[in-house]
Amino acid sequence: MFTGIIEELGTVSSVTNNKGGVRLTIAAPLVASDAQLGDSIAVNGVCLTVIEIGETLSFDVSPETLERTSLRSIRAKSAVNLERALLPTTRLGGHIVQGHIDCSGSFVSAANEGDFWTVRIEFPPAFGKYLIYKGSVAVDGISLTVAALGDNYFDIAVIPKTWQMTNLSSLKSGDAVNLEADVIAKYVERLTMLS
Repeated sequence: MFTGIIEELGTVSSVTNNKGGVRLTIAAPLVASDAQLGDSIAVNGVCLTVIEIGETLSFDVSPETLERTSLRSIRAKSAVNLERALLPTTRLGGHIVQGHIDCSGSFVSAANEGDFWTVRIEFPPAFGKYLIYKGSVAVDGISLTVAALGDNYFDIAVIPKTWQMTNLSSLKSGDAVNLEADVIAKYVERLTMLS
């Protein structure tokens, strides 16, 4: 489980084919400093397991994860958002993020407003039921608040620190992003279906 507060912007060192999936290797000095084999790390919001540690971290990414997430288009030198799993003593600065991606969306635009940014993300129709104005959403693992909501898009207000510490500033129009809805919305949906 994660909080959606990005700890480090890593750089993909290599992506190699690995029996239908890929081996993803990332340069991440901060996150790697205390990583252990088997640790869960959120990479652009996708919960992955550390399988090799050196000056870099390596992860095996399954065919299903590649199919369902934006990791299918990741390349060497890509910037990726990284967060270590939270500890029981960790402050929950963002919201509960599981690292279980619901779908891919598309980065539409980023409008500069002084030091701040308004970012627009397009989403598939089925994802819209989980979004509310001022509700939480994770975009590439970043805990964000919905600032405006349309039928197929939402806007998020991004503070300068988030702009600098994440891959939002490197995205281009049409780039795929990983979306995870607030888990509470999914539980409420399930409970109402059972009633």
